[in-house]
Amino acid sequence: MNLQQYRHIYFLGIGGIGMSALARWFLAKGFAVAGYDKTPTPLTQKLEKEGATIHFTDDVQLIPASFRENKEETLVILTPAVPASHQEKQYLVHHGFTIMKRSQVLGLLTQDQYLVAVAGTHGKTTTSSMVAHLLHHAGVSTSAFLGGISTDLGSNLLLPHQEEERALAVVEADEYDRSFLTLHPDIAIVTSTDPDHLDIYGEKEALVESFKQFVRQIKPNGYLLLNHTADQSLAEVVDPSVTVIRYGLEKEELAVTDLQIADGAMNFSVKGRNLVLPQTALQVPGFHNVENAVAAAQAVSLLGVPVQKIQSGISTYTGVKRRFEKLYATKKRVYLDDYAHHPREIEAFLQSVRALYPGQKLRVIFQPHLFTRTRDFLEGFARSLSLADEVWLLEIYPAREEPIPGVTSALLYDQITGVKKRLLPKNAVLQALREDLDYKVLATIGAGDIDTLVPEIKCLLEEKDHVME
Repeated sequence: MNLQQYRHIYFLGIGGIGMSALARWFLAKGFAVAGYDKTPTPLTQKLEKEGATIHFTDDVQLIPASFRENKEETLVILTPAVPASHQEKQYLVHHGFTIMKRSQVLGLLTQDQYLVAVAGTHGKTTTSSMVAHLLHHAGVSTSAFLGGISTDLGSNLLLPHQEEERALAVVEADEYDRSFLTLHPDIAIVTSTDPDHLDIYGEKEALVESFKQFVRQIKPNGYLLLNHTADQSLAEVVDPSVTVIRYGLEKEELAVTDLQIADGAMNFSVKGRNLVLPQTALQVPGFHNVENAVAAAQAVSLLGVPVQKIQSGISTYTGVKRRFEKLYATKKRVYLDDYAHHPREIEAFLQSVRALYPGQKLRVIFQPHLFTRTRDFLEGFARSLSLADEVWLLEIYPAREEPIPGVTSALLYDQITGVKKRLLPKNAVLQALREDLDYKVLATIGAGDIDTLVPEIKCLLEEKDHVME
């Protein structure tokens, strides 16, 4: 299929983080881009400024006439989150428009490129953004499609310096809906295979089998960088010509040495058969982020980036929006925000917060994401959240799901033990924070719409602490 046969690109769900990266790519290449999404967001506002036409009502008449009247020149890209009942989707299907999933288009865009694909149930956004940053920092012409807004790049899309016959691409490979099976990487990084998306897979074994299919698609003479926590059976199914490199904080063939925390930075060295990295400072905190940096460093080393460039690139990496993001810090208190929405992610985040701020009272505001995920990992959520001193629990963010009888935030609330806890609606958070500032470290956590509170919480803290000075 040749994408150049199309002039109009229509997105159903244009505001999604992965979809918006594709929309930006098509805008940059001169295509006419339009789309629908449920609500306006900073992402959709930026897309509109960049030239996209976007509406927020499910109405066929709002699809631009030039798109509707030129079916052969219009490609429709949709996200799996769009339900079958969606009127525009029904219209486009019924009238025979060419419709592709985001993952299929991503596969087409990268099929002729040297591809670094980062997969994993958590860690893939940070790791892929690190790979993109290190390549960009080293002056390597790269395109990157990311699942978050890189603070270094200011975007979820990186475009190459120039068109090349065999360009280099970095892609976040999403396991949801088996999307990553459209990709055929030269270098694959698997950060984790913890159970998730059981509404799609049913059981962990099916999820792992999907990851096995993904790594089987690594091209001959390629590389698999496998985290020590991921299912090690993945190494057994790759093509015999593929080199497997296991990485982790310790005791792996690619391991961290001399790890220390100083002034909020993670200082470490790396030693492995394929990479030796002297003392390096990562400004983005978190033990899990050190592991992500090890994988990213190994990947770009395989691409020929010298050690000195890798060191300086890691030291200048500033992270991804909503991934261990420090929004406010004074002598009085610290405010952090993180996208964590799986028990393992929350555990890794809170353990790192504890290491960075030992002995400090930690309050966590958590918004569960999806009824099925809350139900499937109830005990894990309760256990990981209990690492805090205090937990404020919001209602479950439903995203694409309908409510499940009996599955509520109150169910999780009852499971959390050993900490001070509170159940409250999202619209009550700001007032509750105004009335209670008894903490040293505050963290908002979740993948729903809790991020809409973040700017207001930051402003509130600035005002409160200024008055108290």
